[in-house]
Amino acid sequence: MASIFSIFKRGLEKSSVKVGRTISAIFGGEKEWGKETFELLRDTLISYDFGVAAANDIADTLKDEYQRGKIKSSEDIYEVATTHVANILKRNMREIRHADNGMPTVILFVGVNGSGKTTTVGKLANMLRNEGKKVVLGSCDTFRAAANEQLTLWSQRSGAVLVASKNGADPSGVAFDAVKTAIAEQADYLLIDTAGRQHNQKNLMEELAKICRSINKVLPGAPHETWLTVDATIGSNALSQAEKFSATANLSGIVVTKLDGSGKGGMAVALQKKFELPCFFAGLGEAPEDLQHFDADMYAKALFEHDVAE
Repeated sequence: MASIFSIFKRGLEKSSVKVGRTISAIFGGEKEWGKETFELLRDTLISYDFGVAAANDIADTLKDEYQRGKIKSSEDIYEVATTHVANILKRNMREIRHADNGMPTVILFVGVNGSGKTTTVGKLANMLRNEGKKVVLGSCDTFRAAANEQLTLWSQRSGAVLVASKNGADPSGVAFDAVKTAIAEQADYLLIDTAGRQHNQKNLMEELAKICRSINKVLPGAPHETWLTVDATIGSNALSQAEKFSATANLSGIVVTKLDGSGKGGMAVALQKKFELPCFFAGLGEAPEDLQHFDADMYAKALFEHDVAE
């Protein structure tokens, strides 16, 4: 069986350019590194979607460690950078919040069109069912027929119960019914898919708030988690998405998808640094098993991998 590191490495190695190899170009061969070198590192990290705050933090930390004599080689650069990024990612890591009194744990998935919400919901249902959990799926993307079709296939594959309605139905009504079904079924988890919406579409964002109210009406305190699914290829736009969705849906975490594409990997660090949003899962490919529990140490190691054997 593949190691967790090899899974993360495989997912990240298809990025447009490797972060680690670029750092090799910046720090390779020089005996002394000046201010300009660390400025170049900062700019490079920003270009790899780490965001300004995280890029400044990482570059300043490496510069400080170098000036204190704790970094003496390019290998030290990789080691310190990997450790520091892993520590940033772990600052708010926690277990999934669960409902009290044996009620279903409700996880609401939000995000823009094409971010991979429906696929993530299906893969997570499959994972939880393999762990012996009872799962209900709420198909609240009533604007896109393909969403119902996708979740129907995932429910059949995993054995999860599906609550859906006809196209054009009121999404908050479907959410209401899904919570009632999950309670009646004594489910462990209710995973609710929502329609993709751009973060600047006011009416659709208000609809999302209505979905949250409907869920809470049936099960006070729910949803217990609201996760933003973020396409790793969209770059810094993820920060504005997180800001707008947080205002409407009280985000509690993220799932980073499509890391096997052209995503540069730094986005999870940027979101944690700016919004303190922990990453719970990472989508590293198309297969069901390519949805992985997020491991900060393995992620950082894979991110800065530079042709060193496992």
